[in-house]
Amino acid sequence: MRMLLKGGLVYEKGHLVPMDVEITDGIVTGRGQVISSNADQVFDCRGLAVFPGFADVHVHLREPGFSYKETIETGTKACARGGYTVVGAMPNLNPAPDSDEHLKVQEEMIAEQAVIRVLPYASITLGQKGEGELTDITGLAARVIGFSDDGRGVKEAETMKEAMLRCKAADSIIAAHCEDMSLIPAGGAIHDGAFAKEHGIPGIPSESEWGPIARDVELIRETGCRYHVCHVSAKESVDIIRRAKAEGLDITCETGPHYLLMSQDDLQDLGRFKMNPPLRDKEDQAALIEGLLDGTIDMIATDHAPHSAEEKGRGLAKSAMGVVGIESAFPLMYTYFVEPGKMSLETLMNRMVYSPRRRFRLDGGMELGDRAEITVFDLNADKVIDPAEFLSKGKATPFEGWKVHAECKLTICGDSIAYDAL
Repeated sequence: MRMLLKGGLVYEKGHLVPMDVEITDGIVTGRGQVISSNADQVFDCRGLAVFPGFADVHVHLREPGFSYKETIETGTKACARGGYTVVGAMPNLNPAPDSDEHLKVQEEMIAEQAVIRVLPYASITLGQKGEGELTDITGLAARVIGFSDDGRGVKEAETMKEAMLRCKAADSIIAAHCEDMSLIPAGGAIHDGAFAKEHGIPGIPSESEWGPIARDVELIRETGCRYHVCHVSAKESVDIIRRAKAEGLDITCETGPHYLLMSQDDLQDLGRFKMNPPLRDKEDQAALIEGLLDGTIDMIATDHAPHSAEEKGRGLAKSAMGVVGIESAFPLMYTYFVEPGKMSLETLMNRMVYSPRRRFRLDGGMELGDRAEITVFDLNADKVIDPAEFLSKGKATPFEGWKVHAECKLTICGDSIAYDAL
C-alpha cells in the first residue's frame, strides 16, 4: 500500500516547507519537493499544513467499564479528528488494569476498536485505590506506557517510594495524580478562590496539588525514578518542578489547554467548567504559560475526560469532574498562542509532539524510516467550537463557542487512514 501526500506545507524544524511525503506499507519512504510515485492513494494537500501526529499521554477512553461515557472506538476517532496518532489511556476503568487478566481485557478492546495507537497505563495500586497493595509493576511494565492512579493521589509516602523503586528497576515511569484529599473539604468542586466564596461552593486549595508534588520530589531524590506530574494547575507546582529540574532530578510534567487559556475568572455555574484540578487564579494561569514557554512544563496533555450529559448537567457543585478536549486542543493552542505571536510554532510542536514522544519513548512520526504518524490541517479555516460536531461521546467543553482558525483534514496512523475530511 503506497500513499502520497502531494503539495503540502510540511513541518520542518519550526517552518512549513513545500514538500511531498510518501508512505509505503505504513513507513515514511519519501520526502521531497516533487515525488513521482505510483501511489495507491494520492492526497491533495496544497495549501494545507502537514505535521507529525500529536501525542497525548493523558486521555480517558473509559473502556472497559464505562462505555456510556465513551468507547475506545469513539474516543480514538475523536483523537484522530484532533490530529492525534498515539495516546496514553488512563486506568480509571472497571476492572482497573492492575493484573495480567485485567490488562488483557483492555488490550483486546484496543485491538478491536482503536483507529490510532493506544498505550494503556497500569494502575500503581491494586484496584487503583491510591493505597494498599501495589500492582505487579515488574510483570506489567513491558506492556504499558507507565503507571498511574490518575483520579486518586497515592496516599502514603512509603507506598509511593516502593512504587518508585519498582518502576526504577523495571525502567518504567510513574505518571502521578498529585492530590491530597485530606486538604479538600467535603463537596470541594472548584478552586478555593473568589468565585467559590461568592457562590458558597467548597473550594479546592492549591496545596492539595503542590503538597504531594513536593513530597514526591523528595522521593525522586531518594529513588532516581522517572517521574511525571499530571495536569499541573498551580503556580507553586510550577516553582517546585522548576527547582527540581535545576537540581537534575528526573521529573517532567504536563498541563492542559484549559489551564493555559482560562482561569477562575472565566467560570460559569455549568458542569462544562468543572474539572480536576480546577481552574485557578490569573496568577496561576500566567505561571503555567511562563513554565510552558521556558520548558519547565514539558508537554500539553488534554486530560480528555468524557461523561454523560446527565453527569455534566448538574452545575459546578454537583457535576462530575472532567471535560473533553482532544478535538479542540491544537486549534485552540494555534489560534490563541501561535497566531498572536505568544508562542512559536516550534514550541507548540515540541510540547504536543516531540517532548511527549521522547519522555514516554514513543516511536512514529514523519521522518524517513518512521512509522507514519501524520496529520494535516487547514490553518486558514474559520471554525466555531461546537460540541454537537464532536466525534467523542463527551460534549462538555468550556470552549463551546470559541472561534478557531485550524481544522483537521487528514490523520494517518501507520498504513491506515484514521480520519479523512479532505
